[in-house]
Amino acid sequence: MAAAGVRIPPLTSTSNPPPLFDGTTRLYISYTCPYAQRVWIVMNYKGLQGKIQLVPIDLLNRPAWYKEKVYPENKVPSLEHNGKVLGESLDLIKYVDANFEGPSLVPSDPAKREFGEQLISHIDSFMKDIYASFKGDPVQQAGASFDYLENALGKFEDGPFFLGQFSLVDAAFAPFVERLQITFSEVYKYDITSRRPKLATYIEELNKIDAYKPTKVDPQEFVEVFKKWFLVNGPAK
Repeated sequence: MAAAGVRIPPLTSTSNPPPLFDGTTRLYISYTCPYAQRVWIVMNYKGLQGKIQLVPIDLLNRPAWYKEKVYPENKVPSLEHNGKVLGESLDLIKYVDANFEGPSLVPSDPAKREFGEQLISHIDSFMKDIYASFKGDPVQQAGASFDYLENALGKFEDGPFFLGQFSLVDAAFAPFVERLQITFSEVYKYDITSRRPKLATYIEELNKIDAYKPTKVDPQEFVEVFKKWFLVNGPAK
């Protein structure tokens, strides 16, 4: 097992597969994928590092056996558990929380559970609006999306997170909030927490969560990837 804080190299097209379906529970991820990061955070928060084996994949040079023998969708994350392979990050964070030991990431308060489901159901629309802003004036057009986060963070006052205490909602949003803060700061020179004190506190407290810290992306590497994918043709006219 790698030392704490040391990431094992991702598997590539020349890597042999692990001994598949041998009873070991495996979480297949990419270090750069926000969807996989969601499940990685939940795994860490529940203290499952000794129960679930993390298997990083190089998405730019992925092994053929991953699609052929593990997950035909050929994307991450996926979870090998009890002789089957499951996918889709929002399904997986709920599955890991419900089927493994460790602290629950779903609150007992029905009002919080209901609001949490609303937030999670909105996350795809939230990100679509953000992506659309990159084709125009991101700072102006994405403002409403960041205001949405600020307002949502004001719903409960018993903690700094979306449902007060850290929950599946935070695991779902955190990888994207992380990347958006980097993008707007480094590329567009805009602080997404400006005049949004709850969002500022949220990010500050999120960065104190031990389960989250080792999953974070390298900011400069991410900026280079963002520029390649979103700015390759220059700003929209």
